[in-house]
Order: sequence, then C-alpha cells, then structure tokens
Amino acid sequence: MEAAKILDYLPQQKPFRFVDEILEVSEEHIKGRYTYRETEFFYPGHFPGNPVTPGVILIETMAQIGIVCLAIYKTGLEFGEESLPQWQTFFTDCEADFHRTVYPGETVIVESKMIFWRRMKLRSEIKMLTESGETIASATLSGMGVKYDK
Repeated sequence: MEAAKILDYLPQQKPFRFVDEILEVSEEHIKGRYTYRETEFFYPGHFPGNPVTPGVILIETMAQIGIVCLAIYKTGLEFGEESLPQWQTFFTDCEADFHRTVYPGETVIVESKMIFWRRMKLRSEIKMLTESGETIASATLSGMGVKYDK
C-alpha cells in the first residue's frame, strides 16, 4: 500500500484529524507530518491571548500517525487492503515526555518505530520533532485493532 493511500482509511476527520501527510512507511516504521493551523478549534480556549497546543492533542497526533496509520498499513499487509474497512484501531495506553511547546502555525514531524505487533496490538516508540529536528515530545504508545461489522 502506498503511503498516501493510508489516509483514505484513517477514520479521524476534521476537526479531529491531525495528519496532513504520510512521508514514509515500512513494516517497522512510519513518518508523517502535520501543521497546527491558527484556526484549530482548541486555540481560543487554550490559552486566550497566548495559544499553545494542548499536550493531549500532541499525543493524539502521535497516536494517529504512529499507531493508527502504522496499524492500517500492517493490517493491510496481513489481511489485504480489502479487509481494512472491517478494522478499527483504538489507542490504548501512553507514556510521554514533553520537551517544548508547540504554537499555532508550527509543523511537526512524527516518527514511529514499532516495538511489537501481535494479535492486532501495536506498540511503538514515537518522537515528535520540529522541521529542523528538535525534539518536541517522545512517547511509547499502544493501540489495539478491533474487527467490527458495519
């Protein structure tokens, strides 16, 4: 599956999709990009007059790229692309460290390296970086694929 095709299967949509592009993907890793636009729904309240991106949104961005998108790719390899509409990946746990603030208008790069994939559970080491390579956050995240009928 091509990297751009993964976004066709990503269930999150605006205003809660935090993936603009998948830059590269393999069985062991994924790399994606997102720009936090000044018009994001959360900035007016976080914080008025001094908007910053909430940590929970940074984690969500890392989960969407580093867990959900990678799981989409791996599920497609394992069961075939035609099976993807039957699967949903849910974020299950997180351990994260934050190293700097992200402001409106900033673009982040998320790099994820798989720790393990078994029985539809994925755990990855994930880094969020600035475009110049400065570390914003690092985390270990997990997710679980669940099969369902529409």
